[in-house]
Amino acid sequence: MTPADQKPDFLPVGLPRRIGAILYDILILLGIVFAAALPLPLLDGLVGEQSWALFVKRFYLLMVIFIYFGGFWSHGGQTVGMKAWRIKVTSADGSSVTWSRALIRFLSGLISVASLGMGFLWALTNRERAAWHDRLSSTHLSRLPSTAEPHSEKRETA
Repeated sequence: MTPADQKPDFLPVGLPRRIGAILYDILILLGIVFAAALPLPLLDGLVGEQSWALFVKRFYLLMVIFIYFGGFWSHGGQTVGMKAWRIKVTSADGSSVTWSRALIRFLSGLISVASLGMGFLWALTNRERAAWHDRLSSTHLSRLPSTAEPHSEKRETA
């Protein structure tokens, strides 16, 4: 087996930890989306209530959310919620997530949510604990070890 064929060792992430990270990120995203939506009523004043304007506003807010996730995933592999819950996303081969892979993960994550969470529940059925969006985007969540380990050094007394 060549090194390219070997998969890196991952410590799988369970559903409760995923949900915890998602809840943290939702709280942060509420503030970001609120701030991003502040100028949107100006669009209503300019063009009125037209169906294409509603589409543009929704698409804009969806892109704001993608920039949050895609930016963190492609630059360090962790959103704020993922850092708090010690989770990191990488490509299946262990490399950093690219923007294109982040977009696939984001869009397939929307499918996981839109299917009443079935994409997330899928993680309960397989050994790797991979959700639909993990599989579709060829990414993997890993649980990171705790950094709060006690120091084993003894202090010298004078």
